Amino acid sequence: MEIIISITVFVVVCLLLVVVGVVGAFMAFKYGYSYRKKFAELKIGSAEEEAERILADAADKSKKYADNVKKEKLIEAKEEIHKLRTELDREIKDRRNDVQRQERRVQQKEDTIDKKTQQIEKREEEVHNKLNDADKIREEVERVKKLQMAQLEKIADFTESQAKDYLLKQVEETLVHEKAVLIKNAEEQAKEEAEQKARNIITGAIQRCAADHVTETTVSVVALPNDEMKGRIIGREGRNIRTIETLTGVDLIIDDTPEAVILSGFDPVRREIARRSLEKLISDGRIHPGRIEEMVEKSTKEVDSIIKQEGERAMFETHVHGLHPELVRLLGRLKYRTSYGQNVLQHSIEVSHIAGLMAGELGADVTLAKRAGLLHDIGKAVDHEVEGSHVTIGGDIAKKYKENDKVINAIMAHHGDVEPKTIEACLVQAADGISAARPGARRENLESYIKRLETLEEIANSFKGVERSFAIQAGREIRIMVKSDAVNDDETVLMAKEIVKRIENEMEYPGQIKVNVIRELRAIEYAK
Repeated sequence: MEIIISITVFVVVCLLLVVVGVVGAFMAFKYGYSYRKKFAELKIGSAEEEAERILADAADKSKKYADNVKKEKLIEAKEEIHKLRTELDREIKDRRNDVQRQERRVQQKEDTIDKKTQQIEKREEEVHNKLNDADKIREEVERVKKLQMAQLEKIADFTESQAKDYLLKQVEETLVHEKAVLIKNAEEQAKEEAEQKARNIITGAIQRCAADHVTETTVSVVALPNDEMKGRIIGREGRNIRTIETLTGVDLIIDDTPEAVILSGFDPVRREIARRSLEKLISDGRIHPGRIEEMVEKSTKEVDSIIKQEGERAMFETHVHGLHPELVRLLGRLKYRTSYGQNVLQHSIEVSHIAGLMAGELGADVTLAKRAGLLHDIGKAVDHEVEGSHVTIGGDIAKKYKENDKVINAIMAHHGDVEPKTIEACLVQAADGISAARPGARRENLESYIKRLETLEEIANSFKGVERSFAIQAGREIRIMVKSDAVNDDETVLMAKEIVKRIENEMEYPGQIKVNVIRELRAIEYAK
């Protein structure tokens, strides 16, 4: 119990001490705060007084400084204004002087213009007077001219229009003569310079080219051992001949020709297959649809092999390499194609040789010339299957198999359808003409031959002054006789030129045609 009371007393005492400490601390804080507040108020009051004093001093000083600055600026401004006014006066004076000088110049120019105007007016008056005098003189001249013309017409017995016609005729005849002389001299000079060299190149090319030619026709003839074989070929109710025609695409003509069957077809390769098949069947003796099919298949393989071999042979002979296999095959097909009786494959080989030889002589690209010469007629291999000329077809084929643009141009230009862009294209064109025009290279059928001769003579006879004309040397030359009293020597030269132009524009022909115009004067009298 005493312990509890002691603890209680201790607690109470402690609480009292805490309360006393808190109260003391509060009082000390309150007193310190009041003291600091009063001290701060005193400091603020003194600071305000000091600030007011400083501001008053500063205001006085700034007012005095501002007044000084204002005075300095006013003085500087007055000096600047005085300076500017002086410069402006000087500039105005200079400009006034310039204006006065310009006014003097303008006045001088006006005076000069007035003087020139007066001179011009004076000259105009003089010119007007001279024109009037000239008109009077011209009228007098015209009158005298008319009088003289009348006298001249009376003396010469010619009117003015007749005299003009006469003079124009004389001038025209003189010009015709001079033109003919110039043409003749130019031709002679060109011939002297070029004929020998061209003859050497072309002759050397032809002599060094030894290509053989085979004359073939567009039909094939198969010989029979006897006429009895015709019946066997026809077969019972025509089944054998129908089978052959169906498998080969070739027509068999069995007529009254003894011991022969004619094969007709546009495709020369099919015609060759049919010929070989028929020869095998005749040799074997067994002719029936099954055997016919077997022989046709065998002949087809043989012809395909020959086509490939012929294409490779053409490449080997011309030393042209790197051709697409399809181009080689098309070359081989040309073995069975003819043009005017000339074998096209042999013609292509010959053109390749000639073009290459001429290119070598002229320093051109021999390889390109040979390649273009070999391929120039490649379109004829399929011209019966594809629409268009063999030139266009050949160009398309060459493009398809990625041939050189120069080779394509040579193919397209070898008949003049497009302009040749290279010297090799020109050489291929010339080589093609040489090969086609070589004697014995080509032959024509009788109808086209006669028509060509008639057309030549018709063109020649259409010219004024021609007495008669003759187409000779198988149409390679036309000889024209002119009337000596209607055509003079100079006009014969011009007539030959005109006839050549007409022939080139209106006719198609292999090689070249010589136009020979002859004028002769014959004096005939009879002794009685």
